[in-house]
Amino acid sequence: MRSSYIALLMEQLLALFASQPIWVQSIIGAAALLIASLAVNFILKDVILRIVAPYLDKQSDTIDTSATWFATVAPLLVVSNGIGLVPGLPEWAVELISDVSQSIIVLSIAMGIVKALTYLNEVYERRPQAKNRPIKGYLQVVKILVLCGAAIILISILINESPLLLLSGLGAITAVLLLVFKDTILSLVASVQLSTNDMLRVGDWITMTSMGADGTVVDISLHTVKVQNFDMTIVSIPTHRLVSDSYQNWRGMAESGGRRIKRALNIDQNSVRFLSDDEVLDLKKFKMLKSYLADKREEIADWNAKELGGEDAPVNARRLTNLGTLRAYVDAYLRWHPRISNDFTLMVRQLAPGPQGVSLELYCFTDTTAWEVYEGIQADIFDHLIAIVPEFDLSLFQEPSGSDYAKLLDQR
Repeated sequence: MRSSYIALLMEQLLALFASQPIWVQSIIGAAALLIASLAVNFILKDVILRIVAPYLDKQSDTIDTSATWFATVAPLLVVSNGIGLVPGLPEWAVELISDVSQSIIVLSIAMGIVKALTYLNEVYERRPQAKNRPIKGYLQVVKILVLCGAAIILISILINESPLLLLSGLGAITAVLLLVFKDTILSLVASVQLSTNDMLRVGDWITMTSMGADGTVVDISLHTVKVQNFDMTIVSIPTHRLVSDSYQNWRGMAESGGRRIKRALNIDQNSVRFLSDDEVLDLKKFKMLKSYLADKREEIADWNAKELGGEDAPVNARRLTNLGTLRAYVDAYLRWHPRISNDFTLMVRQLAPGPQGVSLELYCFTDTTAWEVYEGIQADIFDHLIAIVPEFDLSLFQEPSGSDYAKLLDQR
């Protein structure tokens, strides 16, 4: 009974609608189509998406944006398919509204896919291996392909031609496309090389003087690698430059657990001399030199007795020097130091004498890679060594300053 009543009501409404002027029918039809599309949009975005929102990933808004783009397709489909049912509209208006609706549908689908790929990258970056194998560059290539495909379909809709016709014409402009996408192609190849050879990871400290980069890699994308320098500035390096140019990656140092100290003390050559027996005995007060002095004195005495054959000319005999003894002390001090690692190379070597004296270079590694701690350890070591040098009757070389010249003038 109710169904027949509804059918009768519909017939009366249709009869009333048909009896109206054509322009009234057009307005009513367009309004009905608009209301239907808005209703579909409301149901999808304000009802369904809000119901499923608590079950989506709460760590990112990207998946919500992607779903919103896809939800936009439904009301546009209502408009695209229903515009032809509105009576009285000219053919060109129907075709225009249908083409615009279909174009926006293509754009919405493309943007939904792009946002979905962005969300895929966000999920992947939460995994521990993401630092070693970033996929952001590959996903950006897929995004470019999706947007290029959407552009071709969109143009084909607007000119009312098959997409295959446009694709067939691409062969003639391949050289132009290669020129336009030259950087993209180079960056894609570079991204594959960087990832495959494990040349760069997010979090690596790199130094690239030619690009003004000296800091931590914070992002690796298809076209650029972003480096945050230690002064908090950001440097963007084209990805392909990291393959074609040279740069220094400090990851090996960070993973080794030790950081190198390579610094020299410049000794005034005029203060280098042989030690007397009394001075050697006096140096035994250094606990770290007792073993060295005992072994060295025995070695020198045996050599002198064997090679000199009773000759007592000091000039022909081997003797201890204050510089050699200082070098032994520094070596023993470094090996004793609790923050210097004995698992790496440790030596104290003498470099070639030069205009700034003779250099006593320390080559060792700390037991930490933390920058602040490393600098503190290095400073403590050289504080001690600079203060201890006079105990060996040696002088550090220092270029004359204004006060030195003033003292000379005063003495005159």
